[in-house]
Amino acid sequence: MLVGFCWLLGKIVTEYLCPRTALAKMFQRKSSSKRRRKSVRGSNGGGPRQQHLAKPTVKRIYIVTWNVSTKFPDNISLNKLLGLEASAQSDADLPDFFVVGLQEVNAQPQNTLYNLFKDDLWTQKFKDLLKDRDYVVIKTEQMQGLLLSVFARRKHLLHLRQVETEFTRTGLGGIWGNKGAVSIRLNVYGCSICLVNAHLAAHDHMLEERINDYEKIVQEHKFHVKAKEAIFDHDYVFWFGDLNFRLTGEATTSAEEIRAMVARDELKKLIEKDQLLLVRREGRAFQKLQERLPQFPPTFKFEHGSSEYDMKRRPAWTDRILYAVRENTYQNVKLTVEQTSYKSHPSYNISDHKPVSSEFTIKIYEDTTERTVVFKPIELWLVGEQNRIEYTIPAGFEEGTADWIGIYREDFTSLNEYLAYEYTESCKEHKQHQMNEQQTQYLKNARTMELTFSENVNVPLGVRYQLLYFQSTGSRGVTGLVGISNTFAVEKRCPSPSFDDID
Repeated sequence: MLVGFCWLLGKIVTEYLCPRTALAKMFQRKSSSKRRRKSVRGSNGGGPRQQHLAKPTVKRIYIVTWNVSTKFPDNISLNKLLGLEASAQSDADLPDFFVVGLQEVNAQPQNTLYNLFKDDLWTQKFKDLLKDRDYVVIKTEQMQGLLLSVFARRKHLLHLRQVETEFTRTGLGGIWGNKGAVSIRLNVYGCSICLVNAHLAAHDHMLEERINDYEKIVQEHKFHVKAKEAIFDHDYVFWFGDLNFRLTGEATTSAEEIRAMVARDELKKLIEKDQLLLVRREGRAFQKLQERLPQFPPTFKFEHGSSEYDMKRRPAWTDRILYAVRENTYQNVKLTVEQTSYKSHPSYNISDHKPVSSEFTIKIYEDTTERTVVFKPIELWLVGEQNRIEYTIPAGFEEGTADWIGIYREDFTSLNEYLAYEYTESCKEHKQHQMNEQQTQYLKNARTMELTFSENVNVPLGVRYQLLYFQSTGSRGVTGLVGISNTFAVEKRCPSPSFDDID
């Protein structure tokens, strides 16, 4: 119970410390009637959007699932797991997104408290590897041992909107979070994607419990984006994790016989006993999802530190990656997904599970109605003084109830790495000076705002920075990065000379 208490404490503290939720959670401040806004409910909701869609583009998503058995990522290389063995990979060889879903991450009380203020060790390990290739952590969600992180290439940041997390506990009838699911949903260039990392009930005889876990997650996972409240309301769904489905015939097929079939490469015959395959065929669970059947050996259960099966358990394909696509969401266009790879990584021996990865190619129809906040170029930031910034809100832009602007280092590797922030509620509309015809046309129906940062903002010298504008509803709500400033330097003004300084 101490672990559960620390986890709950962590969630509470994290929410109260986060600028996107502090306003709603701690102060319950409300906007004036002039600035009161509706919550961001998804201007890109369901229904035909053909008139707003540009030509399709292709995006690649690389997904990893791994039950790490409470182990830490010490002294292991993750390059092979992420398909990054080549030392000179070209830009075109890299996926647009990495999605990492882990189960049984060490959730001891001391680690839970550590994670309140720093990334957990696994997220940090992946981030250190991917930052050199210019990936940024978009979002991380954790529920006890379940951990889900999404990394995106920096060039996509302004096209990732309406990011939201959710979790569902299924352990002990929904009381305990050792089993269940965590998810992250987001819009990618206008198309909606839902990523679900799940850990279902264990043991061969617990099939009905696994089916019940699935149904509970589907029913209780509720988002706050209009027309995308449920998992399967999204254009693309990727569901992965330690799903714990075993092989039928427990009474007739022993662990030794399964191991012998694997040694004889009789995987096609063995997969026909797979519980997940059977319940999908029967329409009892996961029937809305597809999977290219595994052509790799069962990924559970191994002796720790080796690639030898532990004969105390019957080997099974517990670790899976499935997907779904709503092909005909939009008029006269068709969404498509292709699972281009699906494999295990047997060389990783720290756990009793082998990690599994899969790469997907999805078709994205870009939403041409996306609006971006534009910052006026910042030449210099003076430390220890108030700094006033200006930015333009385009016509039709829907401000959130807790929008905020954060200061980041130029080389930030996570959207959580803000150094300081201000809520945009304190801003005021900037009165324009005389403008030429071109400027007037550009700013037609748009507003230019002023926001003053406190003199107490402390940023180190010798580093360049950027401002990021976040559209947010606060209180664990919907968030999106909608504006990035130019990079700028910071300086400290030299003090004026006193009489004592003059000879």
